Amino acid sequence: MVATPDAPRLTNKWVVLAILLCVALVNYGDRYLLAGLVEPIKADFKVSDSFMGLLMGPAFALLYSIVAIPIARYADRASRIAIVCAGCAIWSAFTILSGMATGPWMLALARVGVGVGEATFQAPAYSILTAYFAAHQRGRAFAVMTLAVYFGQYLGYRAGPEIAASSDWRAAFEAMGIVGIVLAGLAFVIVREPPRTVGERVEHPRLVPLFARLWRTLSFRWMALGMALSTLSGLSFGMWGPALFARAYGLPITDANATFSLAFGMPGLVGTLLFGFLADRMAKRGPQWLLYLAAGASFSATLLILAVTWAPSVAVAQMLAIPSGLLGGGWSVGVMSALQYLLPDRFRATGTALALLLINLIGYVLGPLLAGNISDLVDGTPAYSLRVGLSCIIPTGLVGVWLMVKGGKSLAADRDRLSTATI
Repeated sequence: MVATPDAPRLTNKWVVLAILLCVALVNYGDRYLLAGLVEPIKADFKVSDSFMGLLMGPAFALLYSIVAIPIARYADRASRIAIVCAGCAIWSAFTILSGMATGPWMLALARVGVGVGEATFQAPAYSILTAYFAAHQRGRAFAVMTLAVYFGQYLGYRAGPEIAASSDWRAAFEAMGIVGIVLAGLAFVIVREPPRTVGERVEHPRLVPLFARLWRTLSFRWMALGMALSTLSGLSFGMWGPALFARAYGLPITDANATFSLAFGMPGLVGTLLFGFLADRMAKRGPQWLLYLAAGASFSATLLILAVTWAPSVAVAQMLAIPSGLLGGGWSVGVMSALQYLLPDRFRATGTALALLLINLIGYVLGPLLAGNISDLVDGTPAYSLRVGLSCIIPTGLVGVWLMVKGGKSLAADRDRLSTATI
């Protein structure tokens, strides 16, 4: 983007991407910090898998999903970077309070606050990147942002237990929160709000009619539901994976977290970058290929993580993790690129938030909770019970694949209809 004489000079787009990536790292690191500390928190508070599933799922994700809607709607007409920075400060403060919890329900309330704060990030951040990057560069930009999932996992899985081992699990939350508050201040000082197109300022449709219009749009409906079910599958495994490795292979929690993060993290990073470039190439063949690419990767990743769940040894699990991490790391890039292609400028942030609401309610709220509840219901060893719980959830990703393919068939036509729709 080039500044005009009447507009302030914008921040370099790669600097913007780097800063938003750092904020996203803290965002995801906080989520996976809890997953990395499942066993010590369970031991300290003497709670069940069902309660830990509640902490990793509804306690965080329910309000996170709902609050994101009015925030994204506000972001369609207000300073997106100010919203992101304020949210980062809020969720970081509640992360610190998570470390101060003296009981399980106090921790649950703190996680609710974290979820409310983190609701400010995703839709406004993607809207900022869409404004800074041209269409042919967005796949790569979104892929870089997706790296935060894996670096965040590494922070949560590795840094958390290491800090907990030298102090206690509370210190890990406090350290993560302090880093987040510092980043919020830096982002607010450095990143300038990008200008909007005229079309973005003309219309701010009412929420209910907008949702109804988007739901009638087949490509929006199918890609949102497809991503939701694939997220339900992958996230459940991602949140419970370290605990599974600890229980199934008799590893100390620090070793289980290190093994899990390395087994999936590095291939996931490579896969994310690879699929960013592939998404840009596929988009030239037609936008529907973004969803076909995502569907193919998600199909293979789903089957592979199911195999990892029942791997007879940690060595076999690590071997299967390489291709599953590679494919699982990048499939969402195609869906998010297709979603940004579909949505017009004037309600892109709000439309993204509506899609994420569905994705999060199904994937984040239900996934960890259902896996934990099923685990508690199964009669067997802790490892066997958790394996059964995960095996009931992971195959939902295959239904998600089918829905993504359906969504690709009408994507281009639906975009044309939405661009001229009166809402």
